[in-house]
Amino acid sequence: MEKWDAYDSNFKKIDGKILIRGEEKDIPDGVYHLVCEILVKHTDGSYLLMKRDYRKHYGGMWEATAGGSALIGETPLQCAIRELKEETGIETSALTKVGTEFNDKTHSVYVEFLCVTNWEKTNIQMQDGETIDYKWVNREDLIAMSKNELVTERMQKYIDELK
Repeated sequence: MEKWDAYDSNFKKIDGKILIRGEEKDIPDGVYHLVCEILVKHTDGSYLLMKRDYRKHYGGMWEATAGGSALIGETPLQCAIRELKEETGIETSALTKVGTEFNDKTHSVYVEFLCVTNWEKTNIQMQDGETIDYKWVNREDLIAMSKNELVTERMQKYIDELK
């Protein structure tokens, strides 16, 4: 059972409130769980895309981020470091926060990070049950991807802002 901290609309932890993965439909309005997403940019200017496992929601679609829900007690940075390593194999703590966005529909607060790395591009590791493929694309190709190919458009906004 995966447990999450609960946050209010001011991004403050709600003392004594614990959320459980799989019970998102029971999260009351105004309460959120923390999700961290990491956009990976290589020092050559290309971006890492991960293809979601077909067994997952949006299976087979490309994702411009590694990421996932923070476990109870994790800070956004701790969550981002863990998720980046789990989903790509990239190990670093050099992440830059680029945004925070609340989503009332999913009861999530997304904290977005950028990882600029010179990680060996052929040394990406996929996480069983999460990802099945990866590729590196240039900025223009990433921004031009359609809704039918890319899971989230949220990161495209940050790419544009990171010129």
